[in-house]
Amino acid sequence: EIWLDWLKDEIKMASESSEREKVYELFERAVKDYICPEIWLEYAQYSIGGIGQEGGIERVRCVFERALTAVGLHVTKGAALWEAYREFENALLETAQPAPGSVPSAEQQQMLCSQLEKIHTLFRRQLGIPLLDMEASYAEYEEWSEDPIPETTIKNYKKALQQLEKCKPYEEALLGAETPKLAEYQAYIDFEMKAGDPARIQLIYERALAENCLVPDLWARYNQYLDRQLKVKELVLSAHDRAVRNCPWTVGLWIRYLLAMERHRVDHGTISEMFEKALNAGFIQATDYVEIWQAYLDYLRRRVDFTQDSSKELEELRSAFARAVEYLKQEVEERFSESGDPSCTIMQNWARVEARLCNNMQKARELWDNIMTKGNAKYANMWLEYYNLERAHGDTQHCRKALHRAVQCTSDYPEHVCEVLLTLERIEGTLEDWDAAVQKTENRLARVNEQRAKAAEKEAALAKQEEEKAEQRKQARAEKKASKKAKKTRIGDKRKADDDEEGEWGQEEEGAEQPSKRHKGDGDGMLPEEDMEVETGLFGRSVPEKPDHPANQKETASTSRKDIPKVFHDSSKDKVTVFVSNLSYSMAQPEVKLKELFESCGEVAQIRPVFSNRGTFRGYCYVEFKEETAAAQALGLDRQVVEGRPMFVSPCVDKNKNPDFKVFRYSTTLEKHKLFISGLPFSCTKEELEEVCKAHGTVKDIRLVTNRAGKPK
Repeated sequence: EIWLDWLKDEIKMASESSEREKVYELFERAVKDYICPEIWLEYAQYSIGGIGQEGGIERVRCVFERALTAVGLHVTKGAALWEAYREFENALLETAQPAPGSVPSAEQQQMLCSQLEKIHTLFRRQLGIPLLDMEASYAEYEEWSEDPIPETTIKNYKKALQQLEKCKPYEEALLGAETPKLAEYQAYIDFEMKAGDPARIQLIYERALAENCLVPDLWARYNQYLDRQLKVKELVLSAHDRAVRNCPWTVGLWIRYLLAMERHRVDHGTISEMFEKALNAGFIQATDYVEIWQAYLDYLRRRVDFTQDSSKELEELRSAFARAVEYLKQEVEERFSESGDPSCTIMQNWARVEARLCNNMQKARELWDNIMTKGNAKYANMWLEYYNLERAHGDTQHCRKALHRAVQCTSDYPEHVCEVLLTLERIEGTLEDWDAAVQKTENRLARVNEQRAKAAEKEAALAKQEEEKAEQRKQARAEKKASKKAKKTRIGDKRKADDDEEGEWGQEEEGAEQPSKRHKGDGDGMLPEEDMEVETGLFGRSVPEKPDHPANQKETASTSRKDIPKVFHDSSKDKVTVFVSNLSYSMAQPEVKLKELFESCGEVAQIRPVFSNRGTFRGYCYVEFKEETAAAQALGLDRQVVEGRPMFVSPCVDKNKNPDFKVFRYSTTLEKHKLFISGLPFSCTKEELEEVCKAHGTVKDIRLVTNRAGKPK
C-alpha cells in the first residue's frame, strides 16, 4: 500500500519523458521489494501510457511478461494480469485491422495473423495455469476463437482445473483467517513444497512475506530454500537483503546473508561493508554480537592461504580477531554489562588458528594465558582444552606445567584433571615426575574433600534451622487457629445477649449491603488489632473483639449504641448512590469534606459516614445523589487522593443478592496504546515519568499504581 501511494503521487507529477523514466525506476524498486500483483498491474498500465514513445509497445510487452513470470501463478489475483495483457494485445489487433471495404496487403495480412497468434498463445498459456474463475476464461476463449480449441490446450486446462481443486482449501483458509495467517500460509507452503514446483513455492513464500514481513523465522525458511534449491545469485541476494532490512535485530539473518555473499563470490569490500552494517543493526543481546563476529572471522579465515608464512589476508584476520576481542570488551560490555563471551570462544579460536595453521604456539599460549585471567581458571574443561592444544601442537613440558596449574586452580571437577595429570606421568614421566604428581593430587583432593565436608555440614545445619522454623510456624498457626476459635465462641455468646435486647435498640434493616472490608491491595490502613471489630452486616451491630466483663457487658453496649446513630441504606436507591471507602480514619467532619468533593458531580442528597461503637470514623460511607447521572459521574473520582490516600468509589450493589459482583475499572484485554512499566524507584513521580515518555509521542495519561495507603507499588 505504501509503494502504491508513493507511485501514484509520482505519476501525477510526471509529465515529461525524463520524469517518466524516474517513475519507471521507482516501479523497478517496488517490484523488487515485494512480489505484489497490484504493483505489477499498475506498472503495466503506466507503461501503456508511454506506448507512443520509441520502442513503447515492446516495453509494455516486456513489463507484462515479467509480471506474468512474477505473479502470473497467483491463484486469486493472477488472472487480472493475464486479462490486462490480452486486452492490450486485442487493442493492438483493432488498430491493425484494415479499413472496411479495403483489401489488406500481404504485409498487413501477416501482421494480423501474427497478432492473432499472440492472443491465442496468451489464452493457451493462461488456461494451463490453476487460477480462480478459470472456467470463465475458457468460455471466453471458446467464444473468441474462430477455430476449435486444440486438444493439447483442453488437456492442459483439465489438468490445471484438478490442480486448482487441490489449492482451493488453502486459498479458502487464507480468505477466512485473520491476520497474520501464519499457520495457514505455512500449511500452504508445505503443500507446495511437496508438489515441488520452484516458481509456485517462491510465489507462496512471497505472498506470506508480504503480510508477515517482520517475522524472522519466515525469512529464514525462505532464504534457506533459495540457498539450497534455486541458487540463483540475484534472487538469493535480493531476498537476503530484504530479510535484514525488515528484521535487522535478528543476527541469524545477517549471518546467512554473509554466507550467501561468500557463496556467490561477492567482492570482499562489499562483504566487509555488510558486516559493518550488521554491527550497527542493534542486536538485542550480547551473544548476538559474538555470533556475528564469529561468522565474519570464519569468512576471513577461509580467505587466507596458510601455505604462505605471511600475507595481507592473514594480517587482516589477526587484526579482526584483535578488534573483535576489543569490541566485545568495550562496546558490548558497556551496553549489556557483559561481553556475551564468558568462555572467550573467539580468543580460543584465535589460539587454534595460531597453533594449528600458523605454527605459532607462543602466540597461542599468550592468548590462553589471557583467557585464564578472565575468570576461567576454575573450570576443568578450560584447562583440558588448553592441554589438548599443547598436546597436539606444543611439547610435554608445557603440557605438564598446564596440568599442574589445573590441579591447583580447578574447583568444579578437580578429580578429572588429577586423573589426566597422572595418566600423562604414567605414559611419559620419570619416577620423580610421578611422585610429584601423586603428592600434588593427593594434597589437592584432601583439601577439596575437607572443603566439601564443611560445606555439607553447613548445608545440614541450615536445613535443620529451616525445619525448626517450619515447625515453629506450624505451631504458631495451630495456636492462632485455636485462639480464633475461642474468640468466635465468646463473640457468639455476646451476640446472643445482644439479640435478647433487640427491642431496646430497635430493628435493623435486613439485606443491607455488606461491603468488602478491604480492597485488593497491600492492606495498609487496617485498624490496629485492639480496635478491630467484627461486623454482622454492612452497618449492623458490631462488637469489640475483646468483650467487656460479663457484668458490665449490657451496660457498655447500652451506652455506646445510644450515642452512635445507626446508618441504614435503602437498596431501592442503589442507582443514585455510590459506596466510598479507604478514607483516612482520622478524617474530621467527613460529611463536610466529602460533600465539597462530590458536589462537582451533581446535587448531593445525603452523605452517610459510618462510625464504630467508640465513635471513630470507620473510613467508608454512602453518598446519595438526586440524579443517576451524578452517581455515574462520581465513579470517575475513584482512586483520587484524599488526605494522602487513594479514595475508592464503587457502585452501590447488594452483595447478598449479587455475591459475584466485582468492580475493576481498567480493561483486561490487550490495549495497544498503553505501556506497563515496572522496576521504577519508589521515589519516581508522575512528572518524571511523563518527561521520559513524551519524547516518544503524546502522553494521554500516566497512572502510578498505589497501595491502600497511597504509597506507590
